[in-house]
Amino acid sequence: MSAPDPTPGGACCPQHARATSADAPPNALGTTRSTFAPVLVTGGTGFLGSRLVTRLLAAGRAVTVVSRREQPELAARGVRVVVGPLHEPAVCAEAVRGVTTVFHVAARVGVWGRHADFYRDNVTATETLLAAARAAGVPRFVYTSTPSVVYNGRSIAGDDESLPLTEDCPSPYPLTKAVAERAVLAAAGATLRTTALRPHLIWGVGDPHLVPRVLARARAGRLRIVGTGENHVDMVHVDNAVDAHLLAERALGDGELPGPATGRAYFITNGEPVGLWSWINGLLTALGEPPVTKKIPLGAAKTVGAICEALWSLLPLKGEPPMTRFVAAELAKDHWFSIEAAKRDLGYAPKITMAAGTAELVAALKAKGN
Repeated sequence: MSAPDPTPGGACCPQHARATSADAPPNALGTTRSTFAPVLVTGGTGFLGSRLVTRLLAAGRAVTVVSRREQPELAARGVRVVVGPLHEPAVCAEAVRGVTTVFHVAARVGVWGRHADFYRDNVTATETLLAAARAAGVPRFVYTSTPSVVYNGRSIAGDDESLPLTEDCPSPYPLTKAVAERAVLAAAGATLRTTALRPHLIWGVGDPHLVPRVLARARAGRLRIVGTGENHVDMVHVDNAVDAHLLAERALGDGELPGPATGRAYFITNGEPVGLWSWINGLLTALGEPPVTKKIPLGAAKTVGAICEALWSLLPLKGEPPMTRFVAAELAKDHWFSIEAAKRDLGYAPKITMAAGTAELVAALKAKGN
């Protein structure tokens, strides 16, 4: 399971790339100090990206975002909005104009789809943005990656960033994110300082992906415990993930020498592995829903996933398959990681605990009648 990010792209042609919010220069609120310097946030309308934008605006930063369509609400808040697809050079060149840090949060996410689409939005877009940042003299580039870049089909329990990037995964998302992360880190140098963050299962109030999908499947009676149900996973509260991005920017350095994060990748989690199915059932119980008790063996789930993948490949079926081999493995196996490197180099310390974040989420869902 991977951290969801907003999808970039759009129908706008590069020659039509345009900026709104009165085309104000992105450094309108900037100063010579990097703390207040202008930034670009791709995926600034998504769950993580929008929270990052809000935090940056609160700190007095001038913010540019790239979006597939006009964003009048963001423009009204003083955000410079560049409209167009990220894989187009003209869009990226306009987006990085005047900024001192790129937060590249946008990605095509999901467990199913055409590899070419994932490659365009995750690899080509990232490479195009890197080239634009380098040409414009942008000094810092923070890339939002995912722990699934180290997918190996086995349980991962407390491993660190020495795990190799995946080259064999039954899902295009981890494969293309791994290629993009490799490109980002390879671009690190004295002039463009880059780093990659791997937030795992981002959640919190306002999450449009992880928890709503779990609740919908549970209420439809379509959720099954895959495997023994005893696997442990890491998660990260969205506000902790935002903290990590801001800390990473600082850890890239503001002087002549690159900071400690330059050229490195970091797992970002709450540092509190939880029993996946215990956490899900605790959430369901707190919301007055029956817990999930039915199980399916991992081998059977993989078989179902393979059949679904074949059907979705051969027939014009819409949406994602209800099960895939990748999802089966992620639901059944351990995947939690060491965050010692992030603590050491970034000064990262999760502020919102799993217990506090879960209580806040339950209260918010109850208030909405969910």
